[in-house]
Amino acid sequence: MTSKPKNIFVQGAISPAFVAESLEKHASKQNIGAHEIFLGQVRADEIDGRKVAAIQYTSYESMALTQMEEIRERIFNTYDLVCMHVYHSLGAVRAGQLCLFVFASSRHRNEAQQACRDIVELIKKELPIWGEEIFEDNSSQWKTNTFK
Repeated sequence: MTSKPKNIFVQGAISPAFVAESLEKHASKQNIGAHEIFLGQVRADEIDGRKVAAIQYTSYESMALTQMEEIRERIFNTYDLVCMHVYHSLGAVRAGQLCLFVFASSRHRNEAQQACRDIVELIKKELPIWGEEIFEDNSSQWKTNTFK
C-alpha cells in the first residue's frame, strides 16, 4: 500500500511564528547537531516601471507532492539527515512575506547546509509551482524563475 505524499503546501504566507514553532519542536531532539534553514521571501521588484505588490502561487498539487516525495528520497539517499521539512505557499503572498521554508537537520553542519541548498534548487527546477506577479497597479505577469 502506497502512503499519501506529505503535504508541503500552506495557504497564503508562511508566518515567522510557524518557523519559530518548527524550530522549537526540534529543541528536544538530542541527535541533531545542526539545522539549516532557507526562507524565501517575496521581493518588491520593479519590472518595467511597475512594482511587485504580491505573488499569487498556483500548483499542479498532486504532481508537485509526488515529485517532492522523489526529491525527499534523493536527498535522504545523498545526505545523512535526521529530518527535513518543506513548506511552500499557495495563493497570494505580499511583498515582504515568506513563501518558502526549507528546514534540514543533521548531526553535522556540512550535511545540513548542502542538503538545504540542493533541496531549494530542486524545488525551483522540478516542482510544478507557478507564481503570478501582481503589481501595485493590479496588472500581472507570470514570474520567470532565475537560477543565480
